[in-house]
This record gives sequence, C-alpha cells and structure tokens, in this order.
Amino acid sequence: MTEPPQGFDRTLRLRDGRPAVIRPLTPLDAPELGEAIRTADLETLRRRFCGSAPRVTPRLLERLTTLDYQRRFALVARSSAGPGVAIARYEATSRRVAEIAVAVAPAWRRVGLASAMLHMLGLAALERGFDRFTAVYSADNRPVAELLDHARGRRVIAEGVAEAEVHLHDHPAAPSRPFERNP
Repeated sequence: MTEPPQGFDRTLRLRDGRPAVIRPLTPLDAPELGEAIRTADLETLRRRFCGSAPRVTPRLLERLTTLDYQRRFALVARSSAGPGVAIARYEATSRRVAEIAVAVAPAWRRVGLASAMLHMLGLAALERGFDRFTAVYSADNRPVAELLDHARGRRVIAEGVAEAEVHLHDHPAAPSRPFERNP
C-alpha cells in the first residue's frame, strides 16, 4: 500500500464557523465510505453519479480507497465529531489531465468545503505534473456548475450532461510557476 502524502492534513474553518478536518483518503476509510454511498439521499446519488449509485462491493471500496497519490488522489473531510462529510478526488485520464469528482453531505454544502477541497486537489495535481481537470456531471447540478465557474472552468452541455474542463494554471490562486514533478 502506498503511504498517504504528508502536508495535506489540516483543519479548515468554514464560512458558517464549523471546523472540517481534511486529510488524504486511505483504505481505512472504506467501511465508512461504503455506508455513506448506501445511505446517501437519492438527489446526492443522482448528482454524483449522473444516475443511480454503483453497487457497493468490497472490490468497489478497494478501488475507491487504494490510491497511489500520484495518478489517483483523494481527500476526505470530517466533522470535528469524526464522521466523514465530504470526499474529493481526481483520477488521471491522460498524462497531464485528471477527472475530478466531489461529494458533500447535504448539511455541509454551500459553506466553502468543496471549494477548499478542490483547491487542495488542484495544488496536489500541479505538484504531480497535471495541468487540467475535467468533470462530467448532471447539467442541473447548480452547486457543481458554480464551483467550476469559480475555478474558471469551461463547459459543454448536451442531453442533460455537462462536461467541464479547468486549466489549473488559469486559476488566480494557482502558483505563478509550475511545480517540478515529483520523482
């Protein structure tokens, strides 16, 4: 198993004052992630998966939580009481492009958590040689559309599905020069 990278554990104070503890996702999170998928509300599942959720199996959970933290990277956010409240991930689709996905529990939306997690993912991706994120999501998912607008993403919508692309160096918070690729 690849060890999670250092430097990503942090506590954020969200716009509503609540703290969220963010760290890299690990296989130890698999049981809780499985339960979150099984018990998520139908709207969250539809928005996240553009339809129904996949069947939760040990193989799926292993796939979602066993990461190399280079081409597959994920962060989990927890409340101060401990349970997970959000997950953000990227997975490489080519040498310099990665697809992103975010899921946030309903009570934790619209307080800056998804934006903060995507910013952290973007910095991680830049450090690892990526320069673009892509996303596929339900076109009626306004929170994701607003998040991608904030990141200066470009999108195309067809038949209820939106495809977006974000150039990581275009964001105002991106470093002025590219990171060197980790060995």
